[in-house]
Amino acid sequence: MFDIKWIRDNPEAFDGGLAKRGAAPQSAAMLALDETRRDALARAQQVQSERNALSKQIGQIKREGGDASEVMAKVAESKEAQAALEADAKTAEEALETALSTIPNLPAEDVPEGADEADNLEVSTWGTPPDFDFEVKDHVALGEGLGMMDFETAAKISGARFVILSGQLARMERALISFMLDQHTQGFGFTEVNPPALVRDEALYGTGQLPKFSEDLFKTTDGRWLIPTAEVPLTNIVAGHILEESYLPRRYTAMTWCFRSEAGAAGKDTRGMIRQHQFSKVEMVCITHPEQSDEELERMTRCAETVLERLDLAYRRVVLCTGDMGFSARKTHDIEVWLPAQNTYREISSVSNCGDFQARRMKARFRPEGEKKTRFVHTLNGSGLAVGRTLVAILENYQRADGSIEIPEALRPYMGGQDVISVDV
Repeated sequence: MFDIKWIRDNPEAFDGGLAKRGAAPQSAAMLALDETRRDALARAQQVQSERNALSKQIGQIKREGGDASEVMAKVAESKEAQAALEADAKTAEEALETALSTIPNLPAEDVPEGADEADNLEVSTWGTPPDFDFEVKDHVALGEGLGMMDFETAAKISGARFVILSGQLARMERALISFMLDQHTQGFGFTEVNPPALVRDEALYGTGQLPKFSEDLFKTTDGRWLIPTAEVPLTNIVAGHILEESYLPRRYTAMTWCFRSEAGAAGKDTRGMIRQHQFSKVEMVCITHPEQSDEELERMTRCAETVLERLDLAYRRVVLCTGDMGFSARKTHDIEVWLPAQNTYREISSVSNCGDFQARRMKARFRPEGEKKTRFVHTLNGSGLAVGRTLVAILENYQRADGSIEIPEALRPYMGGQDVISVDV
């Protein structure tokens, strides 16, 4: 969401930011709605001023013993006129808010310009992809070969894009969740939260999924929504609050089931666990001072990268270009893990600085120390990590010629000291 006063003062910068995203200029349309709203309010105030003068006349006429009925009738008409103008102003204000709510955040100055993922900028790599002396299998062949990954039964129960994990793969997923949460809470200073998985419209509006992306979500019969990520409930913890400056930054982490309809991904990644309707993810959210959000983006990115390093999984960091960023983001780092079966890097975490974009929608502010005026906080979110994709990466990177899976050393304490997953286990 944007400050219409800022658009009024900076129409060229506003349209220029949208142009970098490949979007059409919007300042003229927004300012026209704003002008309609301001004009209606101004006329309503003028009518009220005129009515105040008429009211004084009524008192004067009555004191002089005259007939004030005609003036009183004008006062009544004035009230109706003011109410109509205020209704017009409210209608214009709602139209302006609706229009603003569908416009994406403007990119930061240092975000590379581009149309799509082909224009993203690789900034670093870590680790060396493994070199196998046998034919590499993908995670589906490995999981099914172990008898611990079942897409067919899941499809009978729930339809496409679901999976049943069992035995040691189910345990590994649980181990990964515990490992990631321990890293974030004990090592990186995040507070663990167990938030609701069902939210109201307002929560999704606050983080930017509504109204524009409703088709990507699952909605219940009572009007609530299944969360697409823990970003939604975690960020909304501060919705509507005025925080003290000393309270910042607030860092939250949570593991939740996430639910996405994947409406725009028909035919994409249909094989395996890469893109499913239901998946587990450990999320990071930070609520911070505006002057610290760029630094926090780097910190959160390093938190996610460190998890991969401790699992000894090769990855690269990518800065998303203007045409590939999410709706609410002003800058995004993608972390992509190496998948041997695809012979490429695939996204496993996306860490975004949203600036005050979400905070304005949520009305989340803080009061600088010693000041009366409040400011909007900055919000950031990122995966730390997507658990299913991490499981996929371990299966493919730690596979052996016989189809067994070596367990990463960092994960072994979470699996009772076990060092390998095989059919015999």
